[in-house]
Amino acid sequence: MLAMIRHPASDPDGSLPLVIAHGLFGSARNWNAIARRLADRRDVIAVDQRNHGESPRMAVQDYPAMADDIAEVIQSLGGKVDLLGHSMGGKAAMQLALTRGDLIRRLVVADIAPVAYNHDQSHHIHAMQALPLQGLTSRGEADRQLALLVPDPALRAFFLQSLDLKAEGGPVWRLNLDVLLQEMPKIVGWPGTSGHFDGPTLFLTGGESHYVRPEHRETIRALFPHSRFAKLPDAGHWLHAEKPREFEETVRVFLTA
Repeated sequence: MLAMIRHPASDPDGSLPLVIAHGLFGSARNWNAIARRLADRRDVIAVDQRNHGESPRMAVQDYPAMADDIAEVIQSLGGKVDLLGHSMGGKAAMQLALTRGDLIRRLVVADIAPVAYNHDQSHHIHAMQALPLQGLTSRGEADRQLALLVPDPALRAFFLQSLDLKAEGGPVWRLNLDVLLQEMPKIVGWPGTSGHFDGPTLFLTGGESHYVRPEHRETIRALFPHSRFAKLPDAGHWLHAEKPREFEETVRVFLTA
């Protein structure tokens, strides 16, 4: 079972739980602030995906396996939820919706399409693997060292959220970097899953992102015939971090429509 962070509803109204699946190199903890705010009327459960955070380490990181992981979580929660997935988590959520749509009432896919991409994140894994962990005592020092290979400070800060400096035996990454590197073609790819999900689906994208393009819409509508599209202006791929209040409000309106 995946590791989870549960955010109980502060004023429950009987709504189904919301499950959140993060993207590559992320974790449930990255979503704490948004999850707490969305938990005003419903329980919100953020998961650590396999090979991330506190979840089990596995030899495979493909979308059928990630969808099965999320299905197990949903079944433990009662058998039906609303589901939100970002990037890699969005692809896992789409895979589940297309194969086990009975588990999902409404689906939110954040800044990703059901297509294979040409970009590759392997260079980020190589950068994290190159960080000398022995003797590392501060996040500031880790940031300075990582800056030699990752010039973007926001990206470094995101990666370093997965560095455990207080682990027994010394600092470790809360990421199974070897498997993520090996499985990268599957992560940036798409298994070509057929079928369709008949529930309401929101494709929420960043206005400055290029992950969901106009040419993807025909594919999206074939698989998700009841899909809607919304953009957050001045946001990129990490739209939930760049425009958190706007992201929350858009998700809330869609889930309660």
